[in-house]
Amino acid sequence: MQKQQDRPLCFNSLAALISRPKSAGRDKTANDRIRDYFTNDPQRFEKMSLRVGGLFLDYSKHQVSDEVLAKLIELADHSALVQRRAQMFSGDIINVTENRPVLHTALRHLGDEPVYVDGEDVMPEITRTREQIKLFSEAVRSGEWKGYNGQRIKDVVNIGIGGSDLGPNMAVRALLKYRHPELHFHFVSNVDGTHIQKVLSRLDPATTLFIVSTKTFSTQETLLNAKTARRWFLENAGEDADVGAHFIAASTNRKAAMEFGIREENVFEFWAWVGGRYSMWSSIGLPIALSIGFEGFIELLEGAHEMDRHFIEAPFAQNMPVLMALNGIWYINFIGAETQAIVPYDQALNQLPSFLQQLDIDSNGKSVDRFGHPVNYKTGPIVWGQTGSNGQHAFFQLLHQGTRYVPIDFIASLKPEPGVEDHHFALLTNMLAQANAFMEGSQGDSKELSQLDPYSCPGNRPSSTLLLDELTPKNLGALSCALRTQGVRAGRDLEHQLVRPVGRTTRQAHCG
Repeated sequence: MQKQQDRPLCFNSLAALISRPKSAGRDKTANDRIRDYFTNDPQRFEKMSLRVGGLFLDYSKHQVSDEVLAKLIELADHSALVQRRAQMFSGDIINVTENRPVLHTALRHLGDEPVYVDGEDVMPEITRTREQIKLFSEAVRSGEWKGYNGQRIKDVVNIGIGGSDLGPNMAVRALLKYRHPELHFHFVSNVDGTHIQKVLSRLDPATTLFIVSTKTFSTQETLLNAKTARRWFLENAGEDADVGAHFIAASTNRKAAMEFGIREENVFEFWAWVGGRYSMWSSIGLPIALSIGFEGFIELLEGAHEMDRHFIEAPFAQNMPVLMALNGIWYINFIGAETQAIVPYDQALNQLPSFLQQLDIDSNGKSVDRFGHPVNYKTGPIVWGQTGSNGQHAFFQLLHQGTRYVPIDFIASLKPEPGVEDHHFALLTNMLAQANAFMEGSQGDSKELSQLDPYSCPGNRPSSTLLLDELTPKNLGALSCALRTQGVRAGRDLEHQLVRPVGRTTRQAHCG
């Protein structure tokens, strides 16, 4: 078993202030009112907001005092985060469960610098696959790629599950206004046969392209759906129809894909060091390139790469992913929040909560630390949510008036779509008003506690506001990384350092 580092953590100074949930330390901040932070410091908004490229983050409406934030940053400084971050970008093995690197950052790397795995530069392989994606997406979008009877492709069906579905599904829907006008996209993931039957019932086999997205080409749900799609194709197009003109694959298992009937040149590679939930930047992103074009796909990578550089270069006190991770650790480990709500005030981002659920919950859903020791702290929240203003009429009453303490991420783009400026103004003002109402609360006109209005809101509910200048491929790439792709890794490494396990017991780590 890998030995733990001997370097101690500066946990004691943080514990003295906030300690564990329900402790005397926590009681020091339990009655803090967020609005009082603003009263006491008129510069709080300026100090607790930052911009990275086309993204602006306001984290001032959190129940986090200046002192708590300073201690959380101190904790990050004394954790293994700097080391883990460097190891991730350099291709070291940090996925100790599968003994692999975690190099989704290399997929977004657009510079000339090499990135090594086991002593081999992987960037030439990535560049070759990108060129393959470019040539293929341009052939389909231009109509050069023909189906079995010479017609151009009109419908693209992505068959995958988990990361092979959620990432490209989210991005294609979010960037719908950039979609090729003659291409329509469908995503099949559920093994329930009604899902694929419903999709196939509307399609013409002569003009349909299927992308079988499976890392190993052995995922049960994906293969069953893919076989059903192939059977439907042959039954409707004829046994002599060219399967290879209508089925391609994104997979590491070239042999199995070819046995399925896919041409070797139409198997798009990605690698074992790409975790499925982080794979939309790879050939799993083929639907994105087909929808918005290869140049748009590169813009998506550019936004993600910009956030990567910010994550690795910015000091923790000005580091967007790290600050969001620290806030998350504060709420789940010290205040006792169990869930995190994601509420995008943009219909285009309606799949974002589902995408983030897998990134965050699957990554942090562990009961042991990276050394295999049991943990006695929370390793991640339950992530959930849906678009506003639908959420206002679905679950906001509980968030405003109930007993659950739920931090919220509000997300919106500032630029309206032409012709619906009034809708966009109403949407943004709604979101900003909700964020303020969660903080301020309302007790109605009643003075006595026993006579409180049942619709009163206690307030003091925390939230972040993330604003995009505009929902573009580049900004979506940066957003996807800022929210969780980096934050999860930062957060998990920090969380797994909060309490240091020793054998089957735990102790607090002290500064030496």
